[in-house]
Amino acid sequence: MTGEAEEGPMPIEFTVDTQRRRIVATATGDLDADDFFAYQRDAWGRPGVGGYDEIVDMTGASRIREATPEKVRELAQLAASMDVPRAASRMAIVAPADLAYGLGRMYEAFRGLTRSPGTKTVAVFRTRAEADAWLSAPPPA
Repeated sequence: MTGEAEEGPMPIEFTVDTQRRRIVATATGDLDADDFFAYQRDAWGRPGVGGYDEIVDMTGASRIREATPEKVRELAQLAASMDVPRAASRMAIVAPADLAYGLGRMYEAFRGLTRSPGTKTVAVFRTRAEADAWLSAPPPA
């Protein structure tokens, strides 16, 4: 499955890998806060994906607009509200560019503040290989 708008591809497209129980999202081009909220609602509003791990690859993002701390906090709260209780999962953000990396770390911090049993553990990486390795490793006890 992919997330696509009717008039063309979205700035954040995703696939659902049911075998690995993972959503893989790829951001391209110019993005704004609405793109992240749309992705969150589209990807995580689907039946059957609760508890899946997630990778969001920001490598292809050329610009991120409207990325205020308030918007990042709102996104983290929305995402946490969509988590499945008692279903521990992980989210890896791939962010080679400094702005995307900093925003990813801010998101990680806000998600950490909203933690409750079963919410996602978030980590930010500079490369896809590091993110894949982290998601493929057994979760810490």
